[in-house]
This record gives sequence, C-alpha cells and structure tokens, in this order.
Amino acid sequence: MTLMLNLLAAAPPTRLDPLELFLDADIVVQLVMAGLILASIWVWTIIVAFSMRIGKMERRSADYEGQFWETRDREALLTKAQRREVPAARIAAAGLDEWKKSTAHGVRDKSAARERINLAMEGQVAHEADELAARLNFLATTGSVAPFVGLFGTVWGIMNSFFQIGAQESSSLAVVAPGISEALFATAIGLFAAIPAVIAYNRFSNRVNRFEAKLHRFADKVHAGLSRELDKA
Repeated sequence: MTLMLNLLAAAPPTRLDPLELFLDADIVVQLVMAGLILASIWVWTIIVAFSMRIGKMERRSADYEGQFWETRDREALLTKAQRREVPAARIAAAGLDEWKKSTAHGVRDKSAARERINLAMEGQVAHEADELAARLNFLATTGSVAPFVGLFGTVWGIMNSFFQIGAQESSSLAVVAPGISEALFATAIGLFAAIPAVIAYNRFSNRVNRFEAKLHRFADKVHAGLSRELDKA
C-alpha cells in the first residue's frame, strides 16, 4: 500500500496547471504574465463597456433623428440633457447655433453662412467620432504589442532553462521541460490578450465608421434645411 502511494505521488501530472506554471516561473516571466493578464482584463472591460456605449448612442441618435424630422419646433428638442447624451442632438445644436449667429443681424453673405454652418456640424461629427474611438487605441496597442511581450517572457524563460542546464550539468528533458513550459505559457497569455483585442478593434472601428457616416448624412440633411431657411432670409 505504501509503495502504491509513493508511485502515485511520483507520477507526472496528466494536464497543465496554469496556476502552477505561473508560480514556478522566474520572477521576470511572472511579471510579464501578470502584466499581460491585467491587459487582458482591461481589454475585456473595454469590449463590454464600448459595446454597451455605442449601442446606446446609436439608439438615442436614431430616436432623436426621427423626432427631429417629425416636429416643427426643433429647438425645443435641444435640451441640455439631449446635447449631453445624444450625438445627433449635439450636431443639430452646432448647426442651429451657428445659423442663429449668422442670421442675428441679417445675412450679408449667404455662401459664407452656409460654409460656417457646414464647418460647425462637420467639426462636431468629427468630435463625436473621435470621442467614441478614444478607448480603441488601447485595443490596437494590446493587439500589436502583447504577442511580443509574451515572446520576451518566453525568451527569458528559455534562457533561464539553458542556465539550469549549465548549472546542473545535465541536458535531461526533466531539467529543461518545466522552464520551457513556463516560458511558452507567457506567449500563450500574450496571444490570449492580443487575439480578442485585434478582433474587437477591427469590429468596433468598422462600427464607429458606420456610425460616423450616419452622423454625416444627418448633418447634411440639417445643413440642407438650414440652407433653405437662409434662402428665405
């Protein structure tokens, strides 16, 4: 019975234990792994938060556009809350504010007024898109850098394994295998952080571009309506 327990205790593990690989790794490799794990957590936080945010922005803007074209008293829709929370409302507000300034004391140059209104709304559209895409830079950086950071941990771990070969004067697989496994685990974590980041960045960038295109179309329609008002002035 005692012999059987000793054999079981000496038996090699049948599967990888990520926690054990982390704890047994060199301190440098552990720091690399910890940094990549934190980056991965932040990546998923951005993915969830951005999905909810852009979805909310799209719904609110679509609802506001419908109300904007259905009502005659459009300025009544431009409340402070809507300017703060709805991109389409802020774009319409930028155009209407510039229209008021241009017509406050009569219109001397209609072409210049149209240009100022257009620039005001186009600038607001660009601001809305930039604000939405601000956090995507971290996804792009993680997607491009994380594999190389993981590779650095792998190279360091393999160097440490070769050092152990020299220190123990043995090239046995039992000597180098644990260190190599721990080193390769760093690359795996790097890929685990990078792959979702790249996929999310590409998908969200396309979604931001499509949302920006919708805002441009809305701005063009508002500009056309304000241009007709200028013709009447």
